[in-house]
Amino acid sequence: MKILIHCINFAPELTGIGKYTGEMAAWLAARGHEVRVVTAPPYYPDWKVGAGYSSKFWRRERWQGADVWRCPLWVPARPGGIKRVLHLASFALSSLPVMLRQLLWLPDAVWVVEPPLFCAPTAWAVARLSGARAWLHISDYEVDAAFDLGLLKGKALKRVVLAAEHWLMRRFDVVSTVSQRMLERALSKGVEAQRLVAFPNWVDVSAFLSASGQAYREELGIPPGAVVALYSGNMGRKQGLEIMAQVAKLCAEQRQGSDRLWFVFCGNGVGRTDLIAECQGIPNVRFMDLQPTARLPDLLAMADIHLLPQRADAADLVMPSKLTGMLASARPVVATAHVGTELGNVVRMCGIVVPPEDPVAMARAVFDLAVNQPWREQLGQAGRQYAVHQIDREAVLQRFEKELTHIPGQTVEQA
Repeated sequence: MKILIHCINFAPELTGIGKYTGEMAAWLAARGHEVRVVTAPPYYPDWKVGAGYSSKFWRRERWQGADVWRCPLWVPARPGGIKRVLHLASFALSSLPVMLRQLLWLPDAVWVVEPPLFCAPTAWAVARLSGARAWLHISDYEVDAAFDLGLLKGKALKRVVLAAEHWLMRRFDVVSTVSQRMLERALSKGVEAQRLVAFPNWVDVSAFLSASGQAYREELGIPPGAVVALYSGNMGRKQGLEIMAQVAKLCAEQRQGSDRLWFVFCGNGVGRTDLIAECQGIPNVRFMDLQPTARLPDLLAMADIHLLPQRADAADLVMPSKLTGMLASARPVVATAHVGTELGNVVRMCGIVVPPEDPVAMARAVFDLAVNQPWREQLGQAGRQYAVHQIDREAVLQRFEKELTHIPGQTVEQA
């Protein structure tokens, strides 16, 4: 089968959408499908084009069995509001001629990921002109998030943009997203139920079975017997990272057992500098850059507790991709989420959910887990079992391949 993937984020990015699109393309190619990817040079989450890549020129490469076209784009040093819009638009424009070129290839399926929604019209047009199946995958509801987070403002602008989004989403043959609540939101935007497909983020559970975080603890100088609370992932605006500095400070002020509790913040992004500044003077806090994918299981195994902050106004607009690794690592999670959100429902069975933007409640949850090892182990194992049965990589991608290749009203031979 010929599969054309259109996405702004792709391997070798280590986190977020790029991680998953890279793994998906490699998996499909290994299964014998012909895979082409139209994407940008890696830039996320540092908001800086990676070494060896250019933001100004087109480039073609071969990556793990897939043909990849890298298209230029503008990458702002500090994204926000109109800068982010221009950033996304620059890729949509530069990738347009490369996507149109794929018409000669005659793909069987065109798969595009949101964000950016700017790419969806081109992907849909290429699919229609080539007779391919048009598939829109929603990783984040970027339009809703942009207005809810204050990145875009104005009632009139919101009405126009949402109307365009609704019209476009209804044009696709298949619309998928990563959680049940996000599927329900797609339904509310006018997508017919028979066109909706659940396509959750996944994790290679087997990679975590023999993981050990001892090497990382030694590298960071963390003493034996210490309890580590870890945040690992993008450090951006949607995470509400400031709460972690407040939690670390509150836990440091606890008299009993506070010297055994360490915080490790691992990641890159526009919010990292501010977080470092807010943690000045707080003992037992360590910072790390994002780690290579091959070391992720050991990194997450270093933790005794995982931290998952999320802003209240981002609830059910995104499903944090970092959660999959946390679950597979068999460590409990402390997350900020409202009761009834999908994130809250998942974390409730493998950790503690506290109200968003409530550092006192989050600090109390972290401290309660820190002093109760049996409880940590019980919750961690519940998370591991969820990962095994619900989001294991092989099972998720096999279901996706089945949906992709068994198209109603159209016969497509598998490669």
